[in-house]
Amino acid sequence: MFLKFEDRASDSPFIERVWRCDSEDAGVFLSVAASHFEMVVTRLRDQTFLTVRGPETKATMAECPAEGEWLGIRFALGVFMPEIPPGNLRDRRDMTLDGATGRSFWLNGSAWEYPDFENVEAFVSRLVRRGIIVRDYAIDAVLRPQPSSISLRSAQRHFLHATGITRSTSHQIERARYATNLLRQGVSILDTVHEAGYFDQAHLTRSLKYLIGQTPAEIVRCNRQLSFLYKTGPPPRVYDAEHDGLGADREPH
Repeated sequence: MFLKFEDRASDSPFIERVWRCDSEDAGVFLSVAASHFEMVVTRLRDQTFLTVRGPETKATMAECPAEGEWLGIRFALGVFMPEIPPGNLRDRRDMTLDGATGRSFWLNGSAWEYPDFENVEAFVSRLVRRGIIVRDYAIDAVLRPQPSSISLRSAQRHFLHATGITRSTSHQIERARYATNLLRQGVSILDTVHEAGYFDQAHLTRSLKYLIGQTPAEIVRCNRQLSFLYKTGPPPRVYDAEHDGLGADREPH
């Protein structure tokens, strides 16, 4: 594997995970589906720039240059930039912000110093104070594994606005990522079907092929480089009519 990842948790309610990686060689990797909004700082030789990324609803192939370094801030679900709706960034329609100097970039008319692995929380706190990023706390109610006081229509509207994808799409993505980690940890394919909540092995295979880019057997063999994929618990069950009555578990074909 030509990408080496390191990640850590954060005590900020706005941050899901902080990660960094570097590449010794150039190569092609699978960019797996993801639900979260991200900011990524890229350093390539004498270039440094910050990219804003939205959710990815399917796996795609991506090229990686040699001798690069990346720092990623994966924000909590429901955190977004009001001026750049996450739906506008969906499926790798990334936005790279203009550089100000070799150490800073332009954002909302001001120069911001690039964050590093240790000071991400301070950087994000400044973004929050300036109103550049916000969090829709209604998403927390949507994610609870029991009925919410928010109506289904209101919950769907909040979720789509704050994440750029539907709740059922997010559930499918997080379940596929969880299943992938189970397989990589040595859990059998049949046990993964049960543990991750798939109907059967065919359902698991169809989901992983679309969202991760590999079949369960290919994931077990670890024969392809994947994008950032950290260990997570099982995603909460979607407790609403969209999931229980309207077939939200039907993976895309």
